[in-house]
Amino acid sequence: MNQPPDALLVSGLRVGYGGREVLKNLDLRVRAGEIYGLLGPNGAGKTTLIRSICGRVRPLGGTISIAGQPVSRKSLRRIGLVPQEIALYPHLTIGENLEVLGRLSGLSRDATRTAMGWATKAANLGNHLHSRVDILSGGWKRRANIAAAILHRPALLILDEPTVGVDVDARNALHDVILQLSHAGMGVLLTTHDLDQAETLCSSVGFLRSGTVAPQGEPRQLIETAFGTQKEIILELRQPPTEPQANTLLKSGFTPSNANLTWIMLGNASQNSAAELGAALDRAGMAVREIRFREPGLDSLFVRLSGKANQSVMEPAA
Repeated sequence: MNQPPDALLVSGLRVGYGGREVLKNLDLRVRAGEIYGLLGPNGAGKTTLIRSICGRVRPLGGTISIAGQPVSRKSLRRIGLVPQEIALYPHLTIGENLEVLGRLSGLSRDATRTAMGWATKAANLGNHLHSRVDILSGGWKRRANIAAAILHRPALLILDEPTVGVDVDARNALHDVILQLSHAGMGVLLTTHDLDQAETLCSSVGFLRSGTVAPQGEPRQLIETAFGTQKEIILELRQPPTEPQANTLLKSGFTPSNANLTWIMLGNASQNSAAELGAALDRAGMAVREIRFREPGLDSLFVRLSGKANQSVMEPAA
């Protein structure tokens, strides 16, 4: 059985502005049916990469192919894009939006009606077709925007921060929609700052930093490679430590967050070490609320990589 072509294949991509390279020999692959999470700090180049894939930026070098075809007017029609800002007509209903956007994309009236039925079901819009967009919640607007982006059944769906501004229930509903689309064979490129989302939803992730994507791979494998058997030791204090106490924690390898009430470090976890640590903190006069251990996640890896690099190339406003 022949394998379908990759939804997206980027090889050696170079993009620059004003004589400075933003993307440097960047490689990225999204297979058909794969959900790929693109991670990175603001200004790392994610918007530039998306604009390059969509043919809005001319690269200095490298290649981009969509569903096995180089970027062209024809291959760009194989992309569905859901931008961070809702791209719908607010005064129209969902159904009216889908009909207008279907016709604008070149579909006939009958083909648009057929596409609307499929996209509505795929995005799990239920009975909301007759609801005006401007009265919908953030989650339903996102679903409607996804439906609009997949009317033409693209090979590649690009989702730029799809869960910004939605509640937990809406986020979970969007996850179900994205999973269903990937199971139907659509490749999904997802940019997100929600690292828990990326860890649970994506089959592959890549960190965009210093103009290239590295490391990249299966989330759990990347975490195990970076941290091995180490656990995160998390201290929850009842009150911020004094300056000498904070210096002691820093020298011990802890890093602060949450207004210095939470301190985290990597180490080996055991009940004995927890008891010993608690006793040492008591002797230092620190009021400990909780000591707990957890496996490192993508958020831990993100912090480690950010600390190593901390030199992301800033991109101009899109």
